[in-house]
Amino acid sequence: MGTEVEVSEPLIEKIAAVNDEEEEADQPIPEWKDQITIRGLVASAIMGTLFCIITHKLNLTVGIIPSLNVAAGLLGFFLVKSWTSFLSKLGFSIKPFTRQENTVIQTCVVACYGLAFSGGFGSSLLAMDERTYQLIGADYPGNRAEDVKNPGLGWMIGFVVVVSFLGLFSLVPLRKVMILDYKLTYPSGTATAMLINSFHTNTGAELAGKQVRCLGKYLSISFFWSCFKWFFSGVGNSCGFDNFPSFGLTLFKNTPTYVGCGLICPHIVNCSVLLGAIISWGFLWPFISQHAGDWYPADLGSNDFKGLYGYKVFIAISLILGDGLYNLIKIIAITVKEMWNRSTRDSKLPFVNDVQDTETSKLLLEQKEREIVFLKDGIPTWFAASGYVGLAAISTATIPTIFPPLKWYLVLCSYLLAPALAFCNSYGTGLTDWNLASTYGKIGLFIIASLVGTDGGVIAGLAACGVMMSIVSTAADLMQDFKTGYLTLSSAKSMFVSQLLGTAMGCVIAPLTFWMYWTAFDIGSPDGPYKAPYAVIFREMAILGIEGFSELPKHCLALCCGFFVAALVINLLRDATPTKISRFIPVPMAMAVPFYIGAYFAIDMFVGTVILFIWELVNQKDSEDYAGAVASGLICGDGIWTIPSAILSIFRVNPPVCMYFGPAVGS
Repeated sequence: MGTEVEVSEPLIEKIAAVNDEEEEADQPIPEWKDQITIRGLVASAIMGTLFCIITHKLNLTVGIIPSLNVAAGLLGFFLVKSWTSFLSKLGFSIKPFTRQENTVIQTCVVACYGLAFSGGFGSSLLAMDERTYQLIGADYPGNRAEDVKNPGLGWMIGFVVVVSFLGLFSLVPLRKVMILDYKLTYPSGTATAMLINSFHTNTGAELAGKQVRCLGKYLSISFFWSCFKWFFSGVGNSCGFDNFPSFGLTLFKNTPTYVGCGLICPHIVNCSVLLGAIISWGFLWPFISQHAGDWYPADLGSNDFKGLYGYKVFIAISLILGDGLYNLIKIIAITVKEMWNRSTRDSKLPFVNDVQDTETSKLLLEQKEREIVFLKDGIPTWFAASGYVGLAAISTATIPTIFPPLKWYLVLCSYLLAPALAFCNSYGTGLTDWNLASTYGKIGLFIIASLVGTDGGVIAGLAACGVMMSIVSTAADLMQDFKTGYLTLSSAKSMFVSQLLGTAMGCVIAPLTFWMYWTAFDIGSPDGPYKAPYAVIFREMAILGIEGFSELPKHCLALCCGFFVAALVINLLRDATPTKISRFIPVPMAMAVPFYIGAYFAIDMFVGTVILFIWELVNQKDSEDYAGAVASGLICGDGIWTIPSAILSIFRVNPPVCMYFGPAVGS
């Protein structure tokens, strides 16, 4: 999920100039090979593993994944700085830790844990498994037993290996156009660059040390709280502090992870989640439940798609599709408009104004230096083109062996269209910071599922979704990293190589960490903590692409159409109204999540946003400096506990105590 942010180039250059002034004079810029170090790769692998675990956990529980870039930059700085300080005290001669090396670590980590999301482990790939098939129902039209493929470590690693590298080669020749000619802002990449630049100044290093201590403190609190909760969680679903009646007996499952998400996600996203929970679980589901026996049979199970469960899933799908379609059209319209303006030399992109002050010449020199460094170590166009063609050929031959219903010519057509879609997504991300990879994936899902039809359309559509998501997501991530590298005076070649290395790590680490969850926990259980909400949603989308809407419960289609239109209208209002009004209008995509998986996490995220809001009122600067560190600590601590928890579960070690909370007798 993203939020629209505009960052002007003059501001970027001024901040960069200030950061550069604080650095040691005439600090040499390392060669691209020297920017990639063994210690950096080791730190990247450690953090990549941690962030893959966190991403899987969020993907399998609530489906909302906040940006962990700040935590990656901060932890990368901390790990390498700690290591170099330790070796220095032992008397070893240590190579200085530069911002270029810090940028390489950041790039490598993001590439690694990005695969935990874009690989489809919590959505398209998991939607193929037997649990999801059974949840939808063996007698549900279009849901065939033949369209089942359970997760396997071998085929999952093979799949991500053959699809994950293509996106990196698809847009490499356009890096100069996107970064220097169009001057796309890539707000997240720019913010990451500013963060890394600040670490490598005297004042910034001091603040970074305080942020690391803050992160460590809240990581420890979160870890030991999760450990403490496990000790009393016993056997069964009603034991433990997760069922503590902190907001009444119906609102529970408080966890540091979701409070941390609330601290990182924008206020409007957290409030949208809470609003969605109130609308769905406070009004809509009770209203539909009153018509049991009329709109749907009253004796159905809680997970039967012909009953209330069907309304939950399909209305959530309608909100997600409405929001995704609107933003896709919006990004394409913005892209076409800005490119047309540029072609007629009337462009307003990227919000550039001439700097009319005494620093003009200095800023121009700074910019010239960045451009020289960025273009110095080029990546030949022939190398990128041959890499894409070669990988596409290998993938076209390999994917049909993993997913037989997805024929080679459909894979080939996907790869012929992929560079154009990757460009649209990368351009849109550079303008607005919205990465619409999942939307492009859903479009591929519908098209391929409908083309293949009833005989294998579900598996083919879900596999095509995974292919498209991976390509357009990694292409946008690469351009973000090029922007970060441009602003930190890092070589474009070192950025590309670190992306390749991070992706290679992710191809092994992401499936392995998912396999840990799959082996240790009951993934996909609607009554457990790992509901995997998007698995059911994506499988239903594939079935819809084949069967249409004929089997929906009574009035479900009308309600879906209403919420689909509502998503379009709400987004239109967000764009049409002034900022002072639009910042209070909810985000439909965020509203959709609790419609399906429940309201329990909405309270936690709202608690996080309330804490941040009060913190901002009391001390704005402190909140800006430390909120990200606190949130990252809460998320990372809970994520780290998942490892021993999974090991205990694999060895069938149960918590020793069951603590149960219930209403008083006679109340």
